[in-house]
Amino acid sequence: MKLLISVQDIWNTLSQPVLVVVYIAAVVALMLAIVIVVMVNEYRFAKFAGQLGKTADRAEQAEREAKGGSRFDALKRLDAEKATRPKTEFEDIDLRDLCDAFRNFAAGKLHLYYDIGIIREFIAGLAVSHILILQGMSGTGKTSLAFAFGQFLGNPSTVIPVQPMWKERSDLLGYYNEFTKRFNETLLLQKIYEANSRGDIYITILDEMNIARVEYYFAEFLSLLEIPNAESRLLEVVSDHWQDDPEDLRGGRIKLPENMWFLGTANNDDSTFAISDKVYDRAMVINIDTKSEPFTAPVFRGVPVEAKRFRELAEAAVREIGVTENTMELLKKVDAYLAENYQISFGNRIMKQITSYLPVYVACGGEELDALDDILSKKVLRKLETQNMTYRAADLEALCDTFNELFGPERMPRCLKTVRRIARNG
Repeated sequence: MKLLISVQDIWNTLSQPVLVVVYIAAVVALMLAIVIVVMVNEYRFAKFAGQLGKTADRAEQAEREAKGGSRFDALKRLDAEKATRPKTEFEDIDLRDLCDAFRNFAAGKLHLYYDIGIIREFIAGLAVSHILILQGMSGTGKTSLAFAFGQFLGNPSTVIPVQPMWKERSDLLGYYNEFTKRFNETLLLQKIYEANSRGDIYITILDEMNIARVEYYFAEFLSLLEIPNAESRLLEVVSDHWQDDPEDLRGGRIKLPENMWFLGTANNDDSTFAISDKVYDRAMVINIDTKSEPFTAPVFRGVPVEAKRFRELAEAAVREIGVTENTMELLKKVDAYLAENYQISFGNRIMKQITSYLPVYVACGGEELDALDDILSKKVLRKLETQNMTYRAADLEALCDTFNELFGPERMPRCLKTVRRIARNG
């Protein structure tokens, strides 16, 4: 019997079409069989490994419970301190007095001097959005303003120095360390947890927020703050639940507290990223470009204000003061002009911000037209920067003429300054 097949035999065989098809089908079937066997074995191994992992987790959890430990040491400590922590005695104050008291406190206590207009923008901005961007030249007091407000409230602000390599939520909230079997609890996570059981206003400062891409590491916060129902703003901290997890960490998730505001300081230089429209549209912006002259504060003291009461004051201003009919008519004309000539429109979100910002600014002691000039320059005309204006300088001067015709000569100085700056820069 021949044990070897000669080359001639193979050739003779392959020269017959039917046998060629049979051979190919056999090879394909064999390869499929091998792939199926490998996949089944991998599935069984993965399932087995998963069961081992769950068993190990349960064993670790049982051991941790027996020892009285937790994977969230800091948050469990906050639970233990909750009952003994003294309650803040809040004071009732209206928005105008709040602005004056804060300005005097910053000057008298901290030797930080701000124009009353900046203070009104700051307080009104807090009433409109939980995200504020403080931008301007270095050394003008951006971080100091946010820090001073925490001191004024008697609840010091939390300063989070943003790092250039930040890209995701874990940079803010922390992560579970598989080696230590504990969660790396950041200061922000601890403050979020604490704020959920308190009525105080909590200020979080994202220092140099645009040294990394804000829309990356802060993306989940931006999305959650868009949800109207505050109870539904849930941050996922871990993907599972352990028996000994902290009280307010339910199903591995924690509520983003309604009494926490995020204040980001931003510089514009070669070391920073441009802040995207997604962030700008959701935030209120304060430009601090100059230092104010020192003054002597007549009376200064801190005033603890309850977050709930602050929201009530803002809502009352919107409801009782509102926006005048004349201003609404002027807004419609500006909107129509910008839409026709520059394809720029306010949009529902910005219109809602405008109709909230103006009455609160007035309740803070300011003028409605000043507030309109401020918010239009920052939230609407800023969008002209995304267009190529190199050959449209004459058009922009016509826009300035339109503002002068509608509101009166030089009655909208910030809008005019913004348009002319864009015309110069092209």
